[in-house]
Amino acid sequence: MTTSYPVNLKHIKEIHPDIDLPLLNDLVRPERPMWTPAELRDLTDAVTSELTARLLEIVRFDPDQRWWARLALTMGMELWLLSWTPAQGTEPHDHGGAAGSFSVLLGELDEQYLFPRGPVTSAVRGVGSTVAFGPDRAHQLRNRSDQPAASVHAYSPPLRPVREYRVLTDFAGA
Repeated sequence: MTTSYPVNLKHIKEIHPDIDLPLLNDLVRPERPMWTPAELRDLTDAVTSELTARLLEIVRFDPDQRWWARLALTMGMELWLLSWTPAQGTEPHDHGGAAGSFSVLLGELDEQYLFPRGPVTSAVRGVGSTVAFGPDRAHQLRNRSDQPAASVHAYSPPLRPVREYRVLTDFAGA
């Protein structure tokens, strides 16, 4: 999910054609160069709660690999829809210096997360759960249930290459 951009465009805005609706156009602000974790939280929460039916029409579940679609992109933010069949998950990773947020649209996800020099913490994130975080956090997500899950994720700045770790405790906030 790494993105590259044309350097000379200040106010790009791309929106997935299946959800190019007035509400999403109002939420996606191309003039905003950086989004705070709180602003990203408000975005993923609004998208999952207000566009649920449309997102459920778009999402696909692939038992062989995680599926994703980019919903929106500006120079300051990108928004993704991800699906998770049972047992699918990520490797431990950070977000390459980006702040982020995710909201659970369908099912539930287990999250293990870590701040520099802190303990590994675990939480189950169910439908309607929203988590926002700054750039100083690493985590791992997994669908441990026997039902599919889907989630909406936003990052600011748009994702740079994420750093994966062998185990979550290898993250030192570097």
